Amino acid sequence: MLALGAALVLTVAGCSSDSDSDSTAADTTAASGVESCPAEPTKADASPQWTLKGATGELEVVAATENEAPKITVEAPFKVDETEVKTLVEGDGEVVAPTATVTVCYLGVNGRTGERFDGNYREGGSPATFSLDGVIKGFSKAIAGEKVGSQVAVAMTPQDGYPQGQPAAGIEPGDTLIFEIGILSAA
Repeated sequence: MLALGAALVLTVAGCSSDSDSDSTAADTTAASGVESCPAEPTKADASPQWTLKGATGELEVVAATENEAPKITVEAPFKVDETEVKTLVEGDGEVVAPTATVTVCYLGVNGRTGERFDGNYREGGSPATFSLDGVIKGFSKAIAGEKVGSQVAVAMTPQDGYPQGQPAAGIEPGDTLIFEIGILSAA
C-alpha cells in the first residue's frame, strides 16, 4: 500500500513500477549523496516544531533529523480551510524553483484518520526524485521557494491534494493531507 500511495501522491499521472523505483534510488544517491531516508523512531521527548489548530482537530509535527524519522501527531479528524506551509528547519542550500526536479524524504498522514498513508521514512526507504510540475499542488506549494536542506511541513486542503479522493491510498474526497518533507537536492 505504501508503494502505491507514493506513486499516487508524488505523481499526477499513473503509478511507477518497481524498476522505476530502483532507477530513482540510483539517481537520488548521485544527486543528493543520501542512500536512504532516516528510519529510527523520533525520541519520545522531542519537541514539535509546528503545532496547528485546524478548522477541526489539531496537529503537531516533529522534523526528521539525520537519523530519526519525523513524527506527525494528529487529533483527528483534522481539517484545514486553507493550505498552510511551515519551515521546520531552514536549510542553507539554493532556493527551489517552482519547476525544479527535487529529491526528498517525506511522510504523509491523512488528517481524517491520523494514519500514515505514504512516505519513505522507513527501513531501507530510498529518497524520491520528481519534478515539481508533476505532483499534487499542495506538495509543490510546500517545496517551491524553500531552500535545499530544509525540513518543511504542509497541511493541505483537499483541493491542493486529491479533491476526488484516492481510494487506493485510503484518501476520501474532502480529506486534508499532512506531510513532513526533507528537501535533499534540487536541479
